[in-house]
Amino acid sequence: MSKINILSPDIISKIAAGEVIERPASVIKELLENSIDAKSSYIELILEDAGKTLIHIKDNGTGIDHDDLQTIFNRHATSKIKNIDDLYAIMSLGFRGEALYSIGAVADVIMQSKTEDEKTGWEIHIRGCERVGLKPCSFNKRGTEIKVRELFFNTPARKKFLKSNSAEINHILNLVTPYTMLHKNIRFSLSHQNKTLIDLAETDSLVSRISQVLNLEEQNLIYGEQKLNQDVTLEMVLGDINITRTRRDLQYVFINGRPVENKNISYHINNVYRLIMPQGAYPFFAVFIHMPPEDIDANVHPTKREVKIKNENFLCALLRQAVEQCLMKSSGTKQISSPFSIPNTQSDKSSRSAYTGSSFEADAPHDMLREPGQAYNEPVFHQEYTVPSSQDLAQEQSEFFGTFSTSRNSLSDKLTNAKLIGVFQNKYILLEADTELLVIDQHAAAERITFEQIITQMQKHTLEVQHLLTPYILNLTIPEFLLWEEIKDKLGESGFETTPLGNDAIGLHTHPALIKNPEQALRQILSAGSSDACDFDTIARRACRGSVMAGDKMSEPEIKALHLRLLNCLDPFTCPHGRPTIIEISESFLAKQFLR
Repeated sequence: MSKINILSPDIISKIAAGEVIERPASVIKELLENSIDAKSSYIELILEDAGKTLIHIKDNGTGIDHDDLQTIFNRHATSKIKNIDDLYAIMSLGFRGEALYSIGAVADVIMQSKTEDEKTGWEIHIRGCERVGLKPCSFNKRGTEIKVRELFFNTPARKKFLKSNSAEINHILNLVTPYTMLHKNIRFSLSHQNKTLIDLAETDSLVSRISQVLNLEEQNLIYGEQKLNQDVTLEMVLGDINITRTRRDLQYVFINGRPVENKNISYHINNVYRLIMPQGAYPFFAVFIHMPPEDIDANVHPTKREVKIKNENFLCALLRQAVEQCLMKSSGTKQISSPFSIPNTQSDKSSRSAYTGSSFEADAPHDMLREPGQAYNEPVFHQEYTVPSSQDLAQEQSEFFGTFSTSRNSLSDKLTNAKLIGVFQNKYILLEADTELLVIDQHAAAERITFEQIITQMQKHTLEVQHLLTPYILNLTIPEFLLWEEIKDKLGESGFETTPLGNDAIGLHTHPALIKNPEQALRQILSAGSSDACDFDTIARRACRGSVMAGDKMSEPEIKALHLRLLNCLDPFTCPHGRPTIIEISESFLAKQFLR
């Protein structure tokens, strides 16, 4: 009996749709690219329930004539290519002919369109690949209007994997943003639940458009243009040292008018920025590469985000050199005026515990030091923290050893009695414990300490906060601002009091006193992407990244304070993000390495 089955057209259509349409953002990508390919100068996008209920897109492009409407929802129906050779000279965003077919397979779709030459518009209705009707309509202007409803109505397994509205909107905004940057001559509008999120007028200036889209200061953007060789030209907008991020979320690569992902190109550009930025700080950049279409292959994946590039390593070498020249020639100095603020030393002291707010740094890197003009009225180490006195340490040590339990494992016992023998590369603390060498990652250990202190204070409702005389001003991207609107009450309860300032900017008025770099901590929290991932535990976990950094120089009293506080933690052997804080190297292991 035969075991091989020929799949039905219905199953085939759903499998094919699953390769192209994963979520509402996938639908928007395909429709947006079609509108751009149609040479539109205005594109409006209206969403309900983050696209789950409705995706409505309007454009004033060339339109689709009556004859093409009858075939446009068929699989592999496209006007972009005609033969195999066209695959190697693609200049349009779409070309596979799968998008509308895939959307029609998993949704209810109504499309209205009219060309310049037609007297009336036409409407086609598709539901689950079935044609409901094709008829004239009152659409009397050139362009196309599409309504996509009930996404995944016939594929419930795919529908149940959709995230919350805030998470799906975040995906949509991350997808739409590169196109709004790339096509500065198009007016874009995006609204969700009757609230306008994007409204960008057309402009002639690439720098101005990027500044508006990403809410960046225009004076901190560097524009450059260069011919890399006979066939390849480069246009770039680079952020200077005043634009730093906690992750690589503002980095864009475009090739021949297409947003693409290329780890090799991104790696080389980030490596250039290491010349001016500290470890852990990531830059903004947008590079626009124009090269012969036959030198790239965009037909790698149905989403068309990955491309193969001929002589990619050679291109990266030229690109790296061009970015470095532009950056070194035009980069500005670090700004120390507004939005930096002067912290108020009169913080809430009602809940101060014996060593809350202690620091473990002595000589931090430049980006971690207090900015000029941020002096305090009392002597401190590194912003608002002080090192415990020897008397305080002795008292705390006595309290700790008095309650020490013999149930602690052997590593904890060794850590307790270990003695300091040195520090390596201002990253690792070396302790001797009998026949073992204990190595503490100072950054991971400080994160664990800060995290547990914040959590404890929050649970006891005794969170100590630092009040600022003038607020930090944070310019946020649209996804960050939307997330802030959702979690601002939680942020307030976590010690981060914030207020809106207009133009997607917020003011930070207070922060937990344990946090060394509040701006960085708040950006870490707002990088979560969804309010679902912003409970109090997660907020504390992200905020504690502003602890002692690898490379920060620590004095001996600070190291001893960190050692003691780590012992007091409920879970001293891992940081809040799962990395180990301590490793143990035995004498026998070292002996083997030296062939003893």
